[in-house]
Amino acid sequence: MQYKTVKHTTSVFRIKFYILFSVIVWAINLNAQTKVLDKVIAVVGKNPVLLSDIEGAMAEQEKNNMPLNKCQAFEAIVLQKLLIAQAERDSVVVNDNEVEQEMSKRMSYFINQFGSEEKLEEFYGKRINIIKDELRQDVKEQLVSQKMRGKIIGDTKLTPAEVRLYSSSVPQDSLPLVNSEVELQQIVIKPRYSEDEKLAAHDKLENIRKQVLNGEKSIAMMARLYSEDPGSAKDGGVINNVTKGMMVPEFESVAFRLKTGEISNVFETPYGYHFIQLIKRKGELLDLRHILIMPKLSNADVFRAKLVLDTIYNEIKENKISFENAARKYSEDKDTKQNGGLMINQATASTKFDMESITELDKNLVITLNSMELNDFSKPMQFHERDGKPAYRLVRLKNRIDPHRANIKDDYPRLLMMATAERNKKILKEWIHKRSKITYMKFDSEYSICKFPKEWVISTINN
Repeated sequence: MQYKTVKHTTSVFRIKFYILFSVIVWAINLNAQTKVLDKVIAVVGKNPVLLSDIEGAMAEQEKNNMPLNKCQAFEAIVLQKLLIAQAERDSVVVNDNEVEQEMSKRMSYFINQFGSEEKLEEFYGKRINIIKDELRQDVKEQLVSQKMRGKIIGDTKLTPAEVRLYSSSVPQDSLPLVNSEVELQQIVIKPRYSEDEKLAAHDKLENIRKQVLNGEKSIAMMARLYSEDPGSAKDGGVINNVTKGMMVPEFESVAFRLKTGEISNVFETPYGYHFIQLIKRKGELLDLRHILIMPKLSNADVFRAKLVLDTIYNEIKENKISFENAARKYSEDKDTKQNGGLMINQATASTKFDMESITELDKNLVITLNSMELNDFSKPMQFHERDGKPAYRLVRLKNRIDPHRANIKDDYPRLLMMATAERNKKILKEWIHKRSKITYMKFDSEYSICKFPKEWVISTINN
């Protein structure tokens, strides 16, 4: 329960899906690698392109219901190898810590998707450590090529004038249709653990710790039996390759002060009570074991949160306080509290939600919104936060936007993303045109017939 970056899986992890595409391809490549007899089908610089690379990319096409196109898949892989070749020239590298962090994120994601580590191992017919060993180099290459692409494109932000110029250059009927959207505000009240429950959880963990310190039981066995961290309990509480910034601060401050073999005192984080044993320190990486015991929320705890929100609802209803000021004063959602409760769509970084994203957020919310007029606010509604815990909220319909063609006034963030993508595409094409002229490439005869786009200048193809 200590990771501070998981939003869509277990309550331990809040994964940042900043390279989701490569995560999916990575998994498909793993499946492909178990089915094909690999061979080298091309060389770019000194980097080989394998048949399994193409099989994986085509499996991704099929998964996304795209027409199967071997030459398109081949071009994508050749581009990755070209980026890697340039990275070698420019000394663009990723360190072992970055690779291990990414491996851990991806393994956590896929374990969650399969339901358990055992099911993942059963599907691939391999142990987790074998899967990781086989794919470590693939992950490293993906990270290197992405870092090189980032260096080529740069991080310069487009100005509003450039976005307006882009928007005016796109034919009106080519601008995307935007579905009906809404802007929402919320006030969130979370149930509080009773002091008795907190004391019970603390005492239970303290008793487990004493048994470990006295040598009566091993921490690994006690973690398997009692820990409530689903991500590590089955592994005896082990969490490998922990780096600074990966955990919530309360966990980190304890973990990074421990000496090898040392067992911490019981301490509290937002997830519950823990104690840690440091297994090994590897530079800035820690391998450790921990046990988590969480206080239990009773129905009475949850109901008390509703009563608090009922009072706030009545204050707003009676015009004793505005919704915005009530959000700033009472809301317990730190992401929206200071903005008067204004909610942010995490997928687009804007304040607008279409009905599809609302459905993903909370299916019950769609039903409520359909019956609301502008500026109406709901009665207290129960929902579940990203970590799965229950809470209550009031939701106000701040704005409703009818379906329309994208325009600068209503859809600046969307047009900014489109303009940035177009700018980045142009920069990458220019780079490909330059680098493909001077990079050695040798293709298998089966693939030498592939016609690459005009930005590619391929003069070194050999059968």
